[in-house]
Amino acid sequence: MPVVRPLTAIDGTSLVLPGWVSAHSHAFQYGLRGHTQRAPDASGTFWSWRDAMFAAADALTPESLAAVSRDAFRALYRSGVRCVGEFHYVHHQAGGEPYAQRTLLADVVVDAALAEGLRVTLLRVAYARAGADRPPEGAQKRFSDGDADDVLRDLDALRTRWAGDARVKIGVAPHSVRAVPRSWLGPLHEYATRYSLPYHMHVAEVLGEVESCLAEHGRRPVELLADAGVLGERFVAVHATNLEPHEARLLGEARAFACLCPTTERDLGDGLADIAALRAAGVRLCVGIDSHVVTDPVEEMRALEMHERLRLRRRVTFAGEEGRTLAEQLLVEGSAHGALACGWDAAVRGRETAWDADTVVDLDAAPLRGVAPERALDALVFSGHPGCVRR
Repeated sequence: MPVVRPLTAIDGTSLVLPGWVSAHSHAFQYGLRGHTQRAPDASGTFWSWRDAMFAAADALTPESLAAVSRDAFRALYRSGVRCVGEFHYVHHQAGGEPYAQRTLLADVVVDAALAEGLRVTLLRVAYARAGADRPPEGAQKRFSDGDADDVLRDLDALRTRWAGDARVKIGVAPHSVRAVPRSWLGPLHEYATRYSLPYHMHVAEVLGEVESCLAEHGRRPVELLADAGVLGERFVAVHATNLEPHEARLLGEARAFACLCPTTERDLGDGLADIAALRAAGVRLCVGIDSHVVTDPVEEMRALEMHERLRLRRRVTFAGEEGRTLAEQLLVEGSAHGALACGWDAAVRGRETAWDADTVVDLDAAPLRGVAPERALDALVFSGHPGCVRR
């Protein structure tokens, strides 16, 4: 069992912190950097970005996926991240034919994470369609399976393949209410429950997803998930950008997580999540790098507060829980909460954590130089960057 220790400790000229966790990643999208910032017309949208992402996904080979994943994970490790939740959805060959070894690409991604020093939770994505009554199109054929049983067989294979490696966990990830029919949610949730696996899902990232869910089911996304009985302590709602307050309450009543990905959400123009409503409802927050547009875990933590300041037009929007300072709260959300969301044993008790990975920060780094030790974490979270991490 990990040893419970204070949130921060000073070791000479270093600040020792719980290891940072990026709970939501698509490693292959690291290869999109610089390729999506010129809109095809005067009004680039999430959907025009998605077209570029689909083209990149369709061109992947096992070799190119390995190379780009190692680049992405190396950057994460050097920035202070110690564990990643990889939301993996490129499964098959171009055109949709499975590889002879069906989990080949998932294994490639896990190998890449381990080679760069990370722990990894491989979140095997279930994907079935382009939308209601629409079969998968184009690159989506590489993501999609014929039925939920195909997904469950791959989960069995992955759990068996990686059972002996303490650095690897497997999780279940229906892509979204748009890409997965309601009939798949129950069997996937039953499997996750049987084996105590994390259950991640994109939830209400963009307004179009909410509108399509209402059109198909007469329910908003979290309402649908509550009706399907899949919310719970292992459920992670990724993005949760466009929720109504009662949907936040449904997540909170289930003790679910919301994984916010601020640098991606602002790059894609998704909007600002109502973090105050999520916090008030008791939803546990964590963060993820998502599309790898920026590799800066400090910024992901900081943006939970900074985006809320912009949305509410005031400073210091949250005081922290259980006697923590705001910086300590954001650190917990960027470390131990992410570990819990990815299925790793971790506990947070007031100002202590049992998450047993370390990120070590140089107190002589420029943003921290001259700062009183009792304010070093505040300076790191609100003024720091990955260059503060000891290599």
